[in-house]
Amino acid sequence: MTNSTTDILQALNIADSFTLAMDEEIRQDGLSGSLCGCVSELNQLPDIETLKQRIDQFSQYFPTATASLQQRGKRFYWCKRETSPPLFFQHRCPENSSADKFQQQTINELINQQQNRELTTAIEFHLISSPTKVTFFIRWIHPFCDARGIDLILKFLCTETEEERKLFAQAIDKPLVDIQLDKYPWWQKVVLLLKGKRYIADIDKLHSIQSFNTDQPPEQLNHSIQTLSQQQTEIVNKQARKYCGLTGTSLYYIACLMRALEKMNPTSDGEAYCAPYAFNLRRQRVLTPVTANHVCALFAQAPRDIVKDRKKLFAHLKQQNMDVIRQKLDYAFLPLMWAGSWLSLDKYGKILRLSSKGKERSSFWFSDVGKVDLTNVQFPGAEIKRMFHLCQVTTPPGLALLCCNYQGQLSLSYSFVEPIISQQQIETLQQLVLAELLEETE
Repeated sequence: MTNSTTDILQALNIADSFTLAMDEEIRQDGLSGSLCGCVSELNQLPDIETLKQRIDQFSQYFPTATASLQQRGKRFYWCKRETSPPLFFQHRCPENSSADKFQQQTINELINQQQNRELTTAIEFHLISSPTKVTFFIRWIHPFCDARGIDLILKFLCTETEEERKLFAQAIDKPLVDIQLDKYPWWQKVVLLLKGKRYIADIDKLHSIQSFNTDQPPEQLNHSIQTLSQQQTEIVNKQARKYCGLTGTSLYYIACLMRALEKMNPTSDGEAYCAPYAFNLRRQRVLTPVTANHVCALFAQAPRDIVKDRKKLFAHLKQQNMDVIRQKLDYAFLPLMWAGSWLSLDKYGKILRLSSKGKERSSFWFSDVGKVDLTNVQFPGAEIKRMFHLCQVTTPPGLALLCCNYQGQLSLSYSFVEPIISQQQIETLQQLVLAELLEETE
């Protein structure tokens, strides 16, 4: 591994540094770091040679794909490797083995693979195949890009002409988080920073509920997927608009999970459910920027007594979100992320995770990938039937819900750390969440 400054390809932006601090926290929990995954289930075996060519072209347009994440002084950078690692891998199901089990097992092995951070490849592409099931799995480390970036990478691989693929590599002068932060004069950045600190202090007044026994040492991440029918998805979308407004879909999902957790473990310690969630700074339907993270953070928090009342909970989270936006607290996290990027990973991670009382701030992690639009493009030689995501998560809370809408069907992906949370508990939680989403509950 080289160590000169001439091999530096790109510095991490402040949102990348945020995810890197969480990578360190996950590693300290004994897990594999901030590995994330996007799973596309295909209708047949794709054109492998075309797929390989496009992956090679992607790595040429975006050299950080083959880079190593290294620390230089206090900061972290993507640096050239002496030898570029392979990015494409094939996994074939043994004869007389279950295709579903092979897919689950292979994905779990890849997402739980433990490596030194400098050796971990920024992104990898895995084709998992059997005679009855074909899956394309993208695994990446979170500082490389966010979920919307993966959406764009997948769209790049599905774009037929080289001329159109070049559009994804159009130069962006600065990360969107920096562009947004630069809009404010220095004194307003200070005001925002102080607002952000007060916002976090208000959140920390209530002890966050942990619904599962996190005293057990974590062993590995598992995942469980629930894909709704188009009819069920339409019902969920209608309910989300009714209770949380046109832009409140994420709040609807979060509220339903809060209520499900409360019904599942009503005696858990704590005073309120608290969930961090991100909002994307990219404009809709743009092809750039692809790599790096371009998000800012928010929190959804609701006291236990409000969670027990369905309509009150929706109104509470909707009003909370409106208040945050009105006071510009959403962008107040930008100067906080800038300040945190200068701290050691260990110190920054603890600040992000722990309240002023030393308790875990998050009751669960949440991400709404939103509607994945692959119209007018096609996977090389195949079609994508279903899509879902997964991610490593700190322990506690040991649980993450990732939502994705593809071809009019909502997929709910539960990433959970075993043995803190069992498969049986997740199955119970899934049924409770589904009932809440469809309003089939009291």
